[in-house]
Amino acid sequence: MRCHEIDYEILGSSMQMVEVELDPNETVIAEAGAMNYMEEGISFEARMGDGSEVNQSFMGKLFSAGKRVISGESLFMTHFTNEGYGKRRVAFAAPFPGSIIPLDMAKLGQQVICQKDSFLCAALGTKVDITFNRRIGSGFFGGEGFILEKLQGDGMAFVHAGGTVIEKELKGETLRLDTGCLVAFCGDIDYGIEMVRGLKSMFFGGEGLFMATLRGHGKVWIQSLPFSRLADRVLQNAPAVGGKRQGEGSILGGIGDLIDGD
Repeated sequence: MRCHEIDYEILGSSMQMVEVELDPNETVIAEAGAMNYMEEGISFEARMGDGSEVNQSFMGKLFSAGKRVISGESLFMTHFTNEGYGKRRVAFAAPFPGSIIPLDMAKLGQQVICQKDSFLCAALGTKVDITFNRRIGSGFFGGEGFILEKLQGDGMAFVHAGGTVIEKELKGETLRLDTGCLVAFCGDIDYGIEMVRGLKSMFFGGEGLFMATLRGHGKVWIQSLPFSRLADRVLQNAPAVGGKRQGEGSILGGIGDLIDGD
């Protein structure tokens, strides 16, 4: 199935949203809860599956949706269709600050692998599937790098990243990075997860026990602030039971509590 040809505009700088323009009968699919606003004439429906396979059986849809549930994603995807007579717009944004990366799948080999939480929306006809790291042993303990999402199609797709986004082009070299900092990659790239060497590095390095390793030829997108890292820092500094802070644990933090009357 060829993807619908949608137009778009990315709005904002640090907290972006993407506004998709739909011609009559064009459809865009999105993760549940990603929609910000839509114009009159656009209808939406939660469906089981991405709609890329028109003749897919119910059991096939259930199997595909089941894999999404295992990975922690919603069982349904939302389909937005322009049922009016003129062009209509619908906008999407992720639930945390960051940047939106437009992916022209036709120019990227019609396949992109991304983090399971980064997919935002895509033109109808894009196949959204779950893929697992082939190195099951290390992947199971590698956190974000174990379960990935595979996007296939020839239309536009959009993924979301936290903080600043860097696009790198690998030309046969090797790139190692934190598993959470990887947003997406395409091309002839071999992806794996490797354990950090050395006991001191493991327990006192602060970088985690595993690193993502990319080798080959193709594009790689990297984010400076993974949501997991942001969430960990927020939790460290959130009030504990009884109102005391968990995170700072310093003399200055204690003085601050005294000033506040705690």
